[in-house]
Amino acid sequence: MTRVKRGSIARKRRTKIRFFTSSFRGAHSKLTRTISQQKIKALFSAHRDRDRKKRDFRSLWISRINAIIAQNKNNVYCIYSKLMYNLYKSQLLLNRKIVAQIAILKGNCLFMIAKEIIKKNKNSPETQLREGGRINGICMIK
Repeated sequence: MTRVKRGSIARKRRTKIRFFTSSFRGAHSKLTRTISQQKIKALFSAHRDRDRKKRDFRSLWISRINAIIAQNKNNVYCIYSKLMYNLYKSQLLLNRKIVAQIAILKGNCLFMIAKEIIKKNKNSPETQLREGGRINGICMIK
């Protein structure tokens, strides 16, 4: 049986890995053993940081909303958590990304939404019950 040389196959495999790490610096893009280690590390970091990116963007949106609310002169809401709670309670399905975009592009629009929520909550039966008011002619005691 004749002998088969495998040099070309191994070289193909190594060059395929080298394309992935071609932008790395120094030995990380030249030496085969370190190339394979860096590829594993890079893929692991990419997988981990996809979740991290979601967390970072959520905190960015929260800080943007909070900054716009703090600038408000009328003090409709001065706390982010109250605004988001009342948005949720009034069943406005706006996530933090959309609210942050509204706050940045149209800050007045955000305050109009907040005022409407306050008006709606003042007229709600739950608020009247808490304040000891009447609902449908029945007097509720605190």
